[in-house]
Amino acid sequence: MTVTAQRPGSQQLPARFTEADCRLDDFLALLEQRTDVADYPHAAEVVQDVLVYDAATLRRVAVDDAGRETVQAELVRALTDGPGVVAFRGAFPDTAVVDRATAAFEEIITAERAGGAGGNDHFGSGANDRVWNALEKLAVRDPGTFVDYYGNDLLALVSSAWLGPAYQVTSQVNVVRPGGQAQDPHRDYHLGFLSNETAARYPAHVHLLSPVLTLQGAVAHSDMPVESGPTMYLPYSHQYAPGYLAWRLPEFREHFLRSYVQLPLAKGDAAFFNPALFHGAGTNVSADVQRMANLLQVSSAFGRAMETVDRSKVVRAVYPVLRARRAAGVDAASLANALAASAEGYPFPTNLDLDANVNGLTPLSQAEIVAQALADDVEPDALAETLDTYDVRHRTDEI
Repeated sequence: MTVTAQRPGSQQLPARFTEADCRLDDFLALLEQRTDVADYPHAAEVVQDVLVYDAATLRRVAVDDAGRETVQAELVRALTDGPGVVAFRGAFPDTAVVDRATAAFEEIITAERAGGAGGNDHFGSGANDRVWNALEKLAVRDPGTFVDYYGNDLLALVSSAWLGPAYQVTSQVNVVRPGGQAQDPHRDYHLGFLSNETAARYPAHVHLLSPVLTLQGAVAHSDMPVESGPTMYLPYSHQYAPGYLAWRLPEFREHFLRSYVQLPLAKGDAAFFNPALFHGAGTNVSADVQRMANLLQVSSAFGRAMETVDRSKVVRAVYPVLRARRAAGVDAASLANALAASAEGYPFPTNLDLDANVNGLTPLSQAEIVAQALADDVEPDALAETLDTYDVRHRTDEI
């Protein structure tokens, strides 16, 4: 990634970003860049500064290792130095497999509605239907369709281009019905899900690292004319280094709403983008289009520790000692350090059907739960019951 292009203006990268580093003029200077199709020899065209590829052409070029490496290098350049978003026409040339997956997803939506599930969505998309962990649910409900669907070579091509081998795929289905409202513009996982106060605690270099740990994508499960509200993008916005703090600021949101672009997609098309790109699902102003997309979040193999640790077991063991030390007047910072080494400090991954957002875009982490219990002097047995419930919310047994 071209780090210099991500720095605000010509300033030295600070140790940590603050909202004071977010200057709209610096942001607008990056957005003045235009996409030239001549710089991307395998692209079919540029539409509103977004690179559009013909999947059949890419398949012919990537038929051998040399061609594959050439295509992947171009895609990485498009997602970093380029507009940050690419679309693939005909990513699924046989849309019958898309239809089969759609039928399974619709069955899941119907079943979850009947069971009273749903409604736990991010970024204010309102009444739109969302299927969390659609990847696992599809595999269990229709394994044949799962294999045919995720055997797609274009999905593997772009995922391995951005993340290398051993990547992990997760999926959430989003259905925006006529009248369904747009999402708020945002950046995505990881830092994009944190409050500005929390995100500002991460060093600036982590703000630059986060986008290369995941890849965002969407497969169109229906034709998506612009009036149906396909994803809104702001090309080149991913290059703005303090953008994880900027996207919530009113002046940045207002500019997004004045300047975003939308690409119509046909069923079987796909789009992938840098997770730092400012984006959001659009409003469906059509009379009759049920817009369905399978949202793909592909994660790096490297976002994991070396050893498996049962954090719940560790917390149950040390909590009585933490409580006793607190009662004895041990320094709170020392206890917080010990808690950070024992409890899970990040709320994901979780089961988003069960684990609702709390005061923002994330559920409570295990560490936050234990810290509150310690502050309230909760008995160990009572905390154990809370941890049992926490553990249940992180399983997918009911899928």
